Amino acid sequence: MSTGPPRSDNVAVLDDFEYALLSGNTSAAVGVVDSALDDGHAPLSVLCEVITPAQRAIGQRWQDGQWSVAQEHIATGISLAATEAVARRVREVPATKGRVVVGCAEREWHALAAMVVGTSLRTRGWQVTFLGAATPAERLYSYLQQMAPDAVAVSTSVAGGLPSTRRAIEAATTAGIPVLAGGAAFGPDALRARALGATAWAPTLPEGLDLVEELPATVEPVEPLPVAVVSEQRGLDADHHRLVELVARHWKPAGLAPADDIVADTDLTLVARDCIEQPLRCLQGALLTGDGRLVSEVADWTAAVLRARSVPPSAVVDLRGELVAALGEYPLARRLVEDRWPGTAPA
Repeated sequence: MSTGPPRSDNVAVLDDFEYALLSGNTSAAVGVVDSALDDGHAPLSVLCEVITPAQRAIGQRWQDGQWSVAQEHIATGISLAATEAVARRVREVPATKGRVVVGCAEREWHALAAMVVGTSLRTRGWQVTFLGAATPAERLYSYLQQMAPDAVAVSTSVAGGLPSTRRAIEAATTAGIPVLAGGAAFGPDALRARALGATAWAPTLPEGLDLVEELPATVEPVEPLPVAVVSEQRGLDADHHRLVELVARHWKPAGLAPADDIVADTDLTLVARDCIEQPLRCLQGALLTGDGRLVSEVADWTAAVLRARSVPPSAVVDLRGELVAALGEYPLARRLVEDRWPGTAPA
C-alpha cells in the first residue's frame, strides 16, 4: 500500500531522518523517530510522512545510479529499525478489535511495507500477527487454521511477487478469510488485485485502514484462473533460471564485465542481471492478472536504470529481441513482450 494523507508538521522530521539514512546511522534515525513521538507526532503520521517517503527516496537513488545495492540495503535496515521504534510505542495501544495477519507472499522479500501496515493497524486497536517476508502459502494456510484471524493483509512491492500473492489469496480464501491487498506491484487501480481474487485493494495506507473495517466476515474460495494461463505461468517459473542464463549469454550491454571476470559484481553487472530477471518475473504476473501494463512498466524501469548508468538506449530494444527469442516455448508471454515492450529505443 502506498501512503497518502494525513499530512502534518513532519517536514523537519523527514529531513533529519533522511540525513541519518544518508549517514548510515541507525541510532540517529531511531532517535529522530523517538523524539518526534515524544513531541506528540502521531505514530501513523511518522510512518506515512517520514519513514515511507524516505524509503521511497532510497529506491529512487538506487534506480538513478546514485547508490549501490549495498547502500540501499543498509538504509532499508535502518528504516526497519525506525519502524520497530514506532511499533514499540503502538503496542501500548489497547487491543479493542479482532486479529489481522499481515505479511508478504513467498518471494516477496520487501518486508518493510508490510511492517508499516501491521504497525498502522495496531494504532487502530487491531491485534496484529506479523509473518514477515516470503511466507509460503502452505505455511500461511497452517497459520490461518491455528489463529482464525478476521482478515489477512498482503503487501506486494515488486511485480515478481504477484504469482505467490495469488497462492496466498487462495490459501486465505480457502479458509474463508478475506484478503486486503496493497503495495506498488498492484499498480494504480484495482485490476490486478481483483484478477488475483483479493477481497479488497488499498491504494493508500490510510484507505487500507478504513477498508479493513468493511471486510466481510467470511468469503468464498477464489475462482480458478484460466488453465492455459496458469500452465504457462508455472512453466515460466520452473524454467526461470534457464531463461535468465539464455538471455544473459546473448544480451551484453556496453560496459558489462566479461563473463570470466571473478570480480564481476560491479553495479552494472548486477543491474544487467536484474534487467533480465525482473521482466521474466513480471511476465508471470502479467499472465495471471491479464494486465499487459506490467510489461510496459518493467520496460520503462529497465530503460531508466540503464540510462542512469550511461548504457545506450539501443540496449533496451536488444533486450526485447532476446526475450522474444528465448520465449519460443511460451506463446502467451512472447506475445506480451511483442505487444507491450517498445520496439524502438526510448528517447
